[in-house]
Amino acid sequence: MSLTVTNRPGSIPFGEGPDLPRLSGPGIRAFLNLAEVWGLTLDEQRALLGGVSRSTFTRWKRDRNALLTVDQLERISHILGIHQCLETILPSAGRTWAKAPNDGELFQGNPPLRHMIEGGITGLRRVRELLSAERGW
Repeated sequence: MSLTVTNRPGSIPFGEGPDLPRLSGPGIRAFLNLAEVWGLTLDEQRALLGGVSRSTFTRWKRDRNALLTVDQLERISHILGIHQCLETILPSAGRTWAKAPNDGELFQGNPPLRHMIEGGITGLRRVRELLSAERGW
């Protein structure tokens, strides 16, 4: 048995269609707002987005607009999903959770933010899956 994935007639692959310009501005603005809530440093913000250069990131912060890559939008999606889960399961501690030491098996005493940065997009995905499971999703 073979599994074949085909696009629907008339569909445009995500990275090639109009979604990037449409989602980039709102995505970076949501990320910047959340970074402020979490108290992230400039370097932490840049690292979470995959190592964006300081000059590019400074321009994004000033203009609050950007043309992001698919990878950067996926990272932002995971970060927003993590925040959404935290607001549900830890509403009073959700804003400090990412930077607090965590004895959970995934984090081994380190802050979850470290796992999210060092693990790249896979680390972000794992943290989101962990919190989604805790949330019951």
